[in-house]
Amino acid sequence: MNLFTIGYTQKSAEEFFTLSTKNGVKKLIDIRLNNTSQLAGFANVKHLPYLLKLHNIEYKYKIEFAPTKELLKGYQDENIDWEEYEKQYNQILMDRDVLKNIPLSEFEDAVLLCSEPTAEQCHRRLAAEYIAKHFENVNIKHL
Repeated sequence: MNLFTIGYTQKSAEEFFTLSTKNGVKKLIDIRLNNTSQLAGFANVKHLPYLLKLHNIEYKYKIEFAPTKELLKGYQDENIDWEEYEKQYNQILMDRDVLKNIPLSEFEDAVLLCSEPTAEQCHRRLAAEYIAKHFENVNIKHL
């Protein structure tokens, strides 16, 4: 099963949607804490579901996969390092029991969306890895 991740920062709408359709994405799962930012442009929740529909991609918002405001602020303000962020974020996923009522099929050919340009230091990578640890045969690809 393929599970993708993507960030919209430093991508044009054309690049974003081309990457998604070229890789066979069928569903976008928005895991951002704030999906209404005016800085998001095409990725703003006011526009994104409509634009995805034009590309035959379903939109879902799963805030339970977003970090807490406190964790995000702590990292952005450099009060915690990436290692601590990872630890706390993974604990949040466990505490929330995010996969409790979600079947593996929910993630098939889906892409996890966040803002970071790369997955290296982004919670979307951590979320994908968390999903892969709980289900077998999950192939993660960062777009």
